[in-house]
Parts: sequence; C-alpha cells; structure tokens
Amino acid sequence: MRQNVKKRVQNRNKKSSIRTFEKKIRKFTLEKNIEKAKEVLSGYFSLLDKAAKTNLIHKNAASRKKSRLTKLVKKNEAGTQTPAE
Repeated sequence: MRQNVKKRVQNRNKKSSIRTFEKKIRKFTLEKNIEKAKEVLSGYFSLLDKAAKTNLIHKNAASRKKSRLTKLVKKNEAGTQTPAE
C-alpha cells in the first residue's frame, strides 16, 4: 500500500474523531450534562493539540475550536447552577 494512501486514511480517521468529539460535547451541553461534557472536553483538547502539532489542522483553527466549545460549556454551566441564597 502506498504511503500517501496510509497517511490519508489516518488523517481522515483523526479528523473524523475530532468531529465526533465535538458532536458529543455539543450533545452533552444541550442535555445539561455539564460534568460529562467537561470530561470529553479534555480529550477533545488533546486530539486538537495533536492534530495541530502534525499540521493536520492549523494551530489557530485548533485554538478557535477549543475556545468556542469551552465558551459553550461555560455558558451552559452558568445556566444550570442555582444561585446561593
């Protein structure tokens, strides 16, 4: 098997797993399951950092994705907490 074919398959799998993690985080935040979303978020950060390191995605794109999803989780976390009286 040619080297570029192997690499293409690996890259497609990595990008697919990044999209899958993003969908999981969005699903958990919609379900207000913030704890589970935070757990998946750390794995998502790791995947993005590795992808950026190997130039699979641009480092600014990785940073942007991390920022937007963190913002989403924080926003929903604030909405689920009850104010202390």
